Amino acid sequence: MEIAYIPSPSHGVLHLGPIPLRGYAFCIIIGVFVAVWLGNKRWIARGGRSGTVADIAVWAVPFGLVGGRLYHVITDYELYFSEGRDWVDAFKVWQGGLGIWGAIALGAVGAWIGCRRRGITLPSYADAVAPGIAFAQAIGRWGNWFNQELYGRPTDLPWALHITSATDGRVPGYYHPTFLYESLWCIGVGFLVIWADRRFKLGHGRAFALYVAAYCVGRGWIEYMRVDDAHHVLGLRLNDWTAMVVFLLAVAYIVVSSRLRPGREDVVEAGADAPGSGDGDGSVELEKKPEAQQDEPEAAVKDDTGPGDENGPVDTSGPTAEAKRADDAESAKKA
Repeated sequence: MEIAYIPSPSHGVLHLGPIPLRGYAFCIIIGVFVAVWLGNKRWIARGGRSGTVADIAVWAVPFGLVGGRLYHVITDYELYFSEGRDWVDAFKVWQGGLGIWGAIALGAVGAWIGCRRRGITLPSYADAVAPGIAFAQAIGRWGNWFNQELYGRPTDLPWALHITSATDGRVPGYYHPTFLYESLWCIGVGFLVIWADRRFKLGHGRAFALYVAAYCVGRGWIEYMRVDDAHHVLGLRLNDWTAMVVFLLAVAYIVVSSRLRPGREDVVEAGADAPGSGDGDGSVELEKKPEAQQDEPEAAVKDDTGPGDENGPVDTSGPTAEAKRADDAESAKKA
């Protein structure tokens, strides 16, 4: 007897008249908005302009969606090109199937194009959006719940996921909710990156590399629990090998980068406010020359009195000279 379980939705789409509203698509869209919003706040805090993250996301997001779909279709080609399958389904992204490895790889290409157009470096942009991407993944994983996919082994735990669909080889029952495990793990990764970035002032792409490494650790053990069909190499699922390789590359990048370029970038976007300076509109008030310094040459001219006592030169034409002549005249009369 099941004490408790996580129910699965009876269907993953609602129809608003002729318009289908798909839960999987909604999760992706909400995740993108969260990533852009948080990335924008972090970019401004680092000294960048507001709106730059969104402008570059216009390039990165479409590239990421294409890359994620390509990775899924290539690694699970039998779902679309084997006998009895319809290859047109490869374009139906809303039915699920986005590989994070391809999404990050090709999304980085799109971000690089956007960064080039804005005249900024890709590593600094990647550091700003790293935790937002982790939170976007956490939200996006709930799209798998709507589609009743990516679950783990059978279990009788009180948080088991109840699968009710029998399509595409599914067997109704109670399974580990690996989508939930990965969602919670991604939330933890996002907060880890934020904390480490504040604590160690990560720069030059190291915050993004930390996100990649931390995600790979979680993806490794979560992938091992999954029971859906996948290609295996030496007894391990392909995504497990991918996670291990990418983890090592991310750690190597952190080590090498910290030695070659320690610290954080002083300027992430030319023409924008530096962190903690300016009035927030991109302008920095120039230092004005004190009036005392401006009047200094004139004062020097006035003080240049030439020979004489400390009160200035003797004026022979003033009242003092007339009094002296009057005294001399009076002395002469008495004589």
